[in-house]
Amino acid sequence: MKYVLVTGGVVSGLGKGVTASSIGLLLKSCGLRVTSIKIDPYLNTDAGTMSPFEHGEVFVLDDGGEVDLDLGNYERFLDITLTRENNITTGKIYQSVIDKERKGDYLGKTVQVVPHITDEIQEWIERAAMIPVDGKEGPADVCVIELGGTIGDIESMPFIEALGQFSYRVGTGNFCLVHVSLVPVLSVVGEQKTKPTQHSVRGLRGLGLTPNILACRSTKALDDNVKEKLSQFCHVPAENIVTLYDVPNIWHIPLLLRDQKAHEAILKGLNLLGIAREPDLTEWTARTKNYDMLHDPVKIAMVGKYVGLTDSYLSVLKPTTFSIKFFKFLFSIFELTSVRTLVLQHPPPNLQLDQIWVQALLHASVHHGKKLVVEWVEASHLEDITAEEDPNTFKAAWNHLKGADGILVPGGFGDRGVQGKILAAKYARESNVPFLGICLGMQIAVIEYARSVLGLHNANSIEFDPKTSNPCVIFMPEGSKTHMGGTMRLGTRRTYLKVPDCKSAKLYVDATFVDERHRHRYEVNPDMISELEAAGMSFVGRDESGRRMEIVELPSHPFFIGVQFHPEFKSRPGKPSALFSGLIAASCGELDELLNKSSHVSKVVGSGISNGKATYNGHQNGSYFNALNGSLNGVCVNGNGVHH
Repeated sequence: MKYVLVTGGVVSGLGKGVTASSIGLLLKSCGLRVTSIKIDPYLNTDAGTMSPFEHGEVFVLDDGGEVDLDLGNYERFLDITLTRENNITTGKIYQSVIDKERKGDYLGKTVQVVPHITDEIQEWIERAAMIPVDGKEGPADVCVIELGGTIGDIESMPFIEALGQFSYRVGTGNFCLVHVSLVPVLSVVGEQKTKPTQHSVRGLRGLGLTPNILACRSTKALDDNVKEKLSQFCHVPAENIVTLYDVPNIWHIPLLLRDQKAHEAILKGLNLLGIAREPDLTEWTARTKNYDMLHDPVKIAMVGKYVGLTDSYLSVLKPTTFSIKFFKFLFSIFELTSVRTLVLQHPPPNLQLDQIWVQALLHASVHHGKKLVVEWVEASHLEDITAEEDPNTFKAAWNHLKGADGILVPGGFGDRGVQGKILAAKYARESNVPFLGICLGMQIAVIEYARSVLGLHNANSIEFDPKTSNPCVIFMPEGSKTHMGGTMRLGTRRTYLKVPDCKSAKLYVDATFVDERHRHRYEVNPDMISELEAAGMSFVGRDESGRRMEIVELPSHPFFIGVQFHPEFKSRPGKPSALFSGLIAASCGELDELLNKSSHVSKVVGSGISNGKATYNGHQNGSYFNALNGSLNGVCVNGNGVHH
């Protein structure tokens, strides 16, 4: 096993996750099998209990692991399926060591950070690196490890020590360190300053790690004299210093690394030059160029409560100008107007928070040849109380909502902004505007329908009103009311499509079931289903018991779908989510064409499903299409009766 470690210096937010993902993609394009590990030095066991304002959104894996959003980047770039073992935290490490101590594994020993904690870290890395993540048997060839935080952080010290030992343990030729650092350009003098990187590398070397490659964040390519200076003071060959300069979107980063021969430096450090081939990024390059050239807009209103921070909804939006979050804050290097294809109308100040859903929207919009325009709508601004307190904000929010081609209501927790989301769902239903509700968004749609159509004006969720006499949404019986971490319904679960000719089934290419990822504590009340369906709602997707509602549609509406699961977690740049593809298609008037393609493909391929995979054996991972110019030649497939 070969290891590539990616560390960061000077400041956080430089884009280590994107860099690590891009390195993985570059190595994969060289014919190598690649896996990834993210190390988060915080004491939390996982990211599940963190506020989006604190740490950004939670990414959910197939096995139910609630992990850092960087693992979402790894999965999307590399098209792999990671496990909870691929996310290491201080909490997990200390918990494991303490459990061993209680069992007597260290009997007679004084348990210390060195060697017990550092040994546990190294053992965990080796164990996680051996887990197959690409659907093939056996371990990968290369493991890319990202160390979260910044060199010098006190909480990172045990990991730095462990990784220093680990580099010696695996030996020269099996370990390559890529250090991501900052080379700022001060507006006063317009000169690229190397001192921050020099100090960062000096600190890294002082802790026992020597970088093989420097990846320098800056506004433009490094001047030759700057590279020479960094090479001299950081003891890194000039040809091993690459610039990660401003690009229109993060899909350019792998191309940037390839063009600067970063793969050669890494392969040389890992003694793989004679084994790996030249990188083949033809499909990725075509998709990136297509993305940059899009002009025909499709405007989607995202109605949420975390729109003030874009890491909350990261999987909906990702490819934006590289590392806007940090540079806007520190140097105002980037302006949002430089984002050429993804246009953010009235964007939140911290650009990464609303991105998992937007990532999926972007994948779908690029597939349909549309320029994505996201209208960020704070749900509470749609409510009557805002009309009284701030009429201008209220009017602006409604103007943004009504000016959109489609509406997305993503997941969330808590009652703030719920009434605004209900009003958004009502507007979409009554105005025939394409609507997609995810998790809480689906529950909101059900509550709105019960209130407006059934006349149950106090209909609500137990989450928001425990004493409601008409509970449309209830707490799941198996859920825990005493422990918050890891107690939700998590990970990939199977949804059976009960209505063959519904829009969802057609979007999933007439699959009889789909496997999608979940993260919820509440569910639609099964005792109200018959009443809701009698009034025109159709619960077309259910779990294996038939009592847990997974997909709801309004057959009389052009496109009104709510899902309890999170389809955005499995969206990929070349394989967009079927439901997000449907939302984009409906929003730009192409839904009928998409559904007709789906029907045609299902007849050609067949819809036989066996053990979660199509019985047709000509294609792998349930993808029946070859990529053409960066998009699928046909309908988008995601979770189409298939475990990814």
